[in-house]
Amino acid sequence: MTSRRHFNTIFFAICLALITWFNFIPNVWALGGKLPELYQPAPEFTLPTNTGDGEISLSDYRGEWVVLYFYPKDFTSGCTIEARRFQQDLPKYISRNAQILGVSADDIDSHAEFCDSEGLKFPLLADTDGSVSKTYGSWLNFFSMRHSFIIDPDGILQEIFLGVRPPIHSQEVLARLDELQQS
Repeated sequence: MTSRRHFNTIFFAICLALITWFNFIPNVWALGGKLPELYQPAPEFTLPTNTGDGEISLSDYRGEWVVLYFYPKDFTSGCTIEARRFQQDLPKYISRNAQILGVSADDIDSHAEFCDSEGLKFPLLADTDGSVSKTYGSWLNFFSMRHSFIIDPDGILQEIFLGVRPPIHSQEVLARLDELQQS
């Protein structure tokens, strides 16, 4: 299992490097599907999770802010950095009545290993067929692209982040969340 995961991680990293090398990333957003519209209801979904709750639906979080972030693959460097930053800032999100939900095409077993390995205390959702990622315009052939969305307590999409930079993304999301909560 570990060697297969190691091979998949290396293969995935090579694919991302090639995409980046050929400057394909800016054009890739069009392939992910249409992004949902700001200030409209966020697309509803239900996905399996690693937390033992079985499945999680977006509607489970009505009354809370939701940071919905899509990422390519568990255990890759950028995804690990991004997840660690969200975990590091988790108390700040909780104090703002915000829930973090991570989504990738990895299965729940991979998510469980990733959470255990990194000490993540927020749910990761398994979008193995890419259906939710496609709905959010965040799908590229076999993985989720690095996009994030802020959804308000009424289920309305308030912000979209494209071209996410993992080391600073959580701080960007927190800053925007503060702005939205003050308006």
